[in-house]
Amino acid sequence: MASNARELAFKILVDINKERAYSNIEINKLLVDKIDSRDQGLIREIVYGVLENRLYIDHVIAQVSKIRLNRIHFNILEILRIGIYQIMFMDKIPDRAAVDESVKLATKYGHKGTVGYVNGVLRNIVRRKETFEQINVKDQIEYISIKYSHPLYLVKRWVHEFGLQFTIDLCKANNQRPALNIRVNTLKTSRDRLKKKLEDKGFLCVVGNYANDCLIIENPQTITETEEYKEGLFFIQDESSMLVAQIMDPDEGSTILDLCAAPGGKSTHLAQKMNNKGQILSRDIHQHKIKLINNNAKRLGIEIIRASIFDALKRDKELLKKVDYCLLDAPCSGFGIIRRKPEIKWNRKEKDIKELSKLQEKMLDVAKDYIKVGGSLIYSTCTIEKEENMEVINKFLKNNPHFSLANISDKIENKENLETLDKGYIQLYPNIHGTDGFFIAKMIRER
Repeated sequence: MASNARELAFKILVDINKERAYSNIEINKLLVDKIDSRDQGLIREIVYGVLENRLYIDHVIAQVSKIRLNRIHFNILEILRIGIYQIMFMDKIPDRAAVDESVKLATKYGHKGTVGYVNGVLRNIVRRKETFEQINVKDQIEYISIKYSHPLYLVKRWVHEFGLQFTIDLCKANNQRPALNIRVNTLKTSRDRLKKKLEDKGFLCVVGNYANDCLIIENPQTITETEEYKEGLFFIQDESSMLVAQIMDPDEGSTILDLCAAPGGKSTHLAQKMNNKGQILSRDIHQHKIKLINNNAKRLGIEIIRASIFDALKRDKELLKKVDYCLLDAPCSGFGIIRRKPEIKWNRKEKDIKELSKLQEKMLDVAKDYIKVGGSLIYSTCTIEKEENMEVINKFLKNNPHFSLANISDKIENKENLETLDKGYIQLYPNIHGTDGFFIAKMIRER
């Protein structure tokens, strides 16, 4: 089955790079029950490994291939990347097997000439593997970009913003596979009771560092097949994202508007915080995402969510100054979740950051009008770019002096490496906090 696993990994990578698809969605589409767990593991290893190390792998190809990278057919390029990843990074796979299986793929998805080309390139790399493990680049930023496979513009931005060592640590963290985080559904159980139930079934569980409802699962295979999942005792969500509801801390009976709600993780968590009492208006612009919100709410036993289609850029006149809390989990570059979706490194361009910040500003300008006096506006993103985070908030506060940042230092017990809580916002980083890169700001409408 291993040959088939490599072919499936190849198809997934082609779809990701041709269609700008997300890795997790493409993997879930192709990984059916008929594929055994070992082959599923190999597929995930190859797909994520190639995406995480693509720039380094392409650097190796460029040194060996007589054909320039941009002239190599995309099928053959992906086959080479898969072969090189196995040769350079997967010690348990013999080099000969990596070459032979890649040649088989080239035979099926290329032609006679490309078969010889793939065979020659990979055998050359096997013979000179130690040479290609060295990156002979003098420029420090270019070296970091190649070694840790991050676009050069991104490394330059981060070195300018955070410094050299921070950037190296961040790139390393982005290339590590994150542990699965689950949010305990406190409407049905407690964190300690669920932890014991899962541990009794052999799962290794650790309590989260910052979010009260978080459990970190170190061996999550088959966890969605458990009765605990089917009964809605937990929801899969990163710890950083759980802090949105914890920081909002809504009162029972409140009215909440969640403007970009799909797939419903934050809406359902907010419902927990309100003990399923009040109303949450969860909105998104796609019908299939509304269905996803409703399905998640149903599994978790939540009854106060009303999901509907609505564009967050449009002003709903019926809700002006009528909500207690408004959440804008804004569209963003996603540079905080590279370790979960490594293709983001390659699909995003630097110009996207500026365009997204303008979109975020427009959405905030609409969101502010829904808040009652004394109500709260929460802004969050899964990125680490200041241009999308504090710069957006500072501009908003300058233009809207009737809003101010709230002191949120009492919302999180463990304040280690969270220096800005008293200023009303937090910025999380994978290399410091062990979470996704995430930003949350809480603002109060004073008049």
